[in-house]
Amino acid sequence: MSVVWLRTAAALYSCGLLYALIYLFRKNTRLFLPALVAFGTGAVFHLVSIVELWAESGHLPLNNFYETSSVCAFLIAVLFLLGYTYYRISIFSVCIFPLVFFMTLIGATEFPIAPWSSPYVRNAWLVIHISTVLIGYAALIFSAVSSVYYLLQERQLKRKRVTPSSNRLPPLATLDRIITQSMNAGFVFITIGTATGVIWAFVDSGTNWIGDPKIAFFLFTWAFYLAMIFLRVSAGWRGRRIAWLTVSVLGCSIITWATHAGLRSLFH
Repeated sequence: MSVVWLRTAAALYSCGLLYALIYLFRKNTRLFLPALVAFGTGAVFHLVSIVELWAESGHLPLNNFYETSSVCAFLIAVLFLLGYTYYRISIFSVCIFPLVFFMTLIGATEFPIAPWSSPYVRNAWLVIHISTVLIGYAALIFSAVSSVYYLLQERQLKRKRVTPSSNRLPPLATLDRIITQSMNAGFVFITIGTATGVIWAFVDSGTNWIGDPKIAFFLFTWAFYLAMIFLRVSAGWRGRRIAWLTVSVLGCSIITWATHAGLRSLFH
């Protein structure tokens, strides 16, 4: 029964994830309170799940990666709620909400569920996963190209070397805006692709999905992307710093995509 409460918590945490994704574009905090309520309710269900599993096993549920991920996600959620209660700082939610959701989602995959109802549903879900990831990669590539132009433009301006080619480039402020918007769009689609990919792998492979290095590297790339978003939104990183980070994330994404060669064989 504990896994039911844990999956309920993950569903409630997804409201926080949705808020974080919307905030990247709207910068509107009106949805924060409903997301916070859902997040706090999810933490309650999360606690019930951990206590129930603890009572069943007779010891703290830290036996494997799934349980450790679940407990760690709960502790992060509690620390965020306590921190917000005392300091009323909501900006950290842009990073914490997605992180807690994915760590809880991983913990909720400890016990397998029924397989796909039909191969058509399975393939349709995989198409959604691949499509969203490809759109996210396209946006990330656009952001990385803009970052390269930003770095070139900035270097020429610092050295006071204005050439005909540099005059054709957009101003630094315009390039920075393009980088930000493309980066946000890429993160949204790659986040959706990551969530659908984890669920697809879980249903398709049961508990063995966690040992797949392709999935592990994809999660690492997403976490790197999340860190970049957090630094931009919370720490105010812009310009050269965020341009270099964008190029770095693109490098990780290329390696991740290389590990997924042969996707055609997944359709059967």
